Amino acid sequence: MAKARPKKSEILVINNVAPVGLKRFPSERYALVKEAKDPCAIVVRSQDLHQYEFGPSLQAVGRAGAGVNNIPVAALSRRGVPVFNAPGANANAVKELVLAGMLIAARNLAPALDFVRQLKDEDLEARVEDGKKQFAGLELPGHTLGVIGLGKIGSLVADAAIRLGMNVQGYDPHITVEAAWSLPSQVKRAASIDELIRTSHFVSLHVPLGDKTRHLVNGRNVELFRPGAVLLNFSREGIVAEDAVLKGLKNHHLRWYVTDFPSGELLGHPGVIALPHLGASTREAEDNCAIMVVDQVRDYLEHGNLQNAVNFPDASIPREAPYRLAIANANVPDMLGRISHALGRRKINIHNMLNKSKGEMAYTLVDADSPVPAEVVKELSALNGVLSVRYLPANV
Repeated sequence: MAKARPKKSEILVINNVAPVGLKRFPSERYALVKEAKDPCAIVVRSQDLHQYEFGPSLQAVGRAGAGVNNIPVAALSRRGVPVFNAPGANANAVKELVLAGMLIAARNLAPALDFVRQLKDEDLEARVEDGKKQFAGLELPGHTLGVIGLGKIGSLVADAAIRLGMNVQGYDPHITVEAAWSLPSQVKRAASIDELIRTSHFVSLHVPLGDKTRHLVNGRNVELFRPGAVLLNFSREGIVAEDAVLKGLKNHHLRWYVTDFPSGELLGHPGVIALPHLGASTREAEDNCAIMVVDQVRDYLEHGNLQNAVNFPDASIPREAPYRLAIANANVPDMLGRISHALGRRKINIHNMLNKSKGEMAYTLVDADSPVPAEVVKELSALNGVLSVRYLPANV
């Protein structure tokens, strides 16, 4: 009698995720679907999932991009479901758009384009020569760029600006060791956001949106911009208080506000250059994001390894034994002891174990030398503080 084929795991794909990434899900193991009531994983770009009803089989959510504002991370954390993103995969695309934004603002290209579009053939040359004086701009070398947020994108922007002959200063109180090592040595450290704003001709924002960064540019510090400054926001909409920016434009503290996040309040304002969220809209960035997040989701589904989950620590170990348990749990005392005790009572030898924590969340990988019975998985799932348990034998 022929052996029945194992049921494929459903991956719900929302939005247009790059095919070059999706094809990394093997077709013999996974079914990519556009609709599913209870998928094992979701891969999404921009769709808002805060009102989405997640099924009980959901094991992972992958965001093919950097930000996760469209995903209810806290609710998924309570279920032990990691949310993966692709930090840095679109960094070069955003960097190039920031440079374009600086050049558009510095050379007054937006109004210059509008001027040319309304010209007629009659006396064209004379009108061009007469009109171009009003669009005289400035060159970037010698001017100062202030970068708030020195992660992957901020560092690339700083490096590119230095290569263009600009003076660069940065502010990031939470800079990682890795980011600090990659930062060009010519970047001057600003003591505060206020100091950076006061002393920069251009200010570019590269921080995630959170409680501490919402309205980072506001009614108080917008008055600190030097007259004629340019503010660039290719990070997140809520980082800038739009009413404050409009006030800054009116009072000439700002010459231009260049943003990737248009809104009704900003539309039509002569001092606003608004783009339709193009930061990651290159073929290369979309491909890179899709490849990165699919690889991470697949590694988690098949081996329990965590890389770039925003709500869990990075945790991965090579398989040294065929039977693996992947346990998401609250970061509470004696969790490892209780897990080890439950396995020891069933004479299951632990070949290798890894436990990592991140804030209130923790994650444990256990490789065992013998099969783990279903009743043991059930017992582990019932432990106080355990959010989810997955049994991942190597042949499955």
